[in-house]
Amino acid sequence: MHDGLNSGNPTGAPLPRRRFLRAGLVGAGAIGAGVMGRGGLAAAPAEEAAQPKPDPGAWIDAHVHVWTPDTKRYPLGAGFTKDRMRPPSFTPEELFAHARPCGVARVVLIQMSFYGNDNSYMLDMMKKHQGVFSGVARVDQEQKPREAMIELAGQGVRGFRVTPGGRPPDRWLEGEGPAAMWRCGADRSLAICPLVNPEFLPSLDRMCAKWPKTPVVIHHFARIGADGQVRPKDLEGLCRLARHPGVCVKVSAFYALGKKKAPYLDLGPMIRRVLGAFGPQRLMWASDAPFQVQPPHTYRGSIDLIRRLDFLTDQDRAWLLRKTAERVFFG
Repeated sequence: MHDGLNSGNPTGAPLPRRRFLRAGLVGAGAIGAGVMGRGGLAAAPAEEAAQPKPDPGAWIDAHVHVWTPDTKRYPLGAGFTKDRMRPPSFTPEELFAHARPCGVARVVLIQMSFYGNDNSYMLDMMKKHQGVFSGVARVDQEQKPREAMIELAGQGVRGFRVTPGGRPPDRWLEGEGPAAMWRCGADRSLAICPLVNPEFLPSLDRMCAKWPKTPVVIHHFARIGADGQVRPKDLEGLCRLARHPGVCVKVSAFYALGKKKAPYLDLGPMIRRVLGAFGPQRLMWASDAPFQVQPPHTYRGSIDLIRRLDFLTDQDRAWLLRKTAERVFFG
């Protein structure tokens, strides 16, 4: 399984008191002020040398993958080789070059599939940049998942990614392992974060009904539009989950949905429909970097879509760009 939506694979504890990077972070008002450096990376503004106090109202990116080319210190999981790491490197420092000029100060890291269930690199980056990162980890759902979740929650992880893993749509959440994860999510306020296609949503709907206190965050609109078509029945299936108060949706991965072309305005009707069903308090914007920053796509292009949509109020944007992710992953 690959984490980017263009891969062709269809299956796809609170943090300590917030302390931001000593290097200055640009506030929300900085959107639109970046300078592009070599290789398409946005150059860090000169003002960072002064190390200004971070803007507490700056934006949050709810979905980013990071990895390092140092595979000796952080070995790849079984079945993965270095040639599959594309780009070869995407470290926090490389991320910040994109995110800071766009007013993003905090980020939810999503465990990269390259590392399997070994969350070491993500956890080390969370420790290195205290208060900047929250995390969504992976655990083996068949090998004491509750114990693993509790241990990771103690290290700042707030969510756990789940995928079908080759299981059929109607049975991918059956068994003791998934039940243990959802029970732990309810007991500890830890989010279950599914990466699925639309045909897996009915089973997810039933699981949400069974475990109503478990927070759920659905990645990338449940990949609706990944094949270029936003089908009404798929969208209805996603919006049906709005009846469960604990379900949120990531408004994300624009590079891989619909026409897959900036400024991504063709995704506006889908965003509007999901907004009407869930409300802004249960939607969160995310880039899905580094996949969103592969040319011709850009980080700024992703966040600019939220700024461009005229049906969004300023309050809606505040929820999508900060407040929802803050409540779920940094609260």
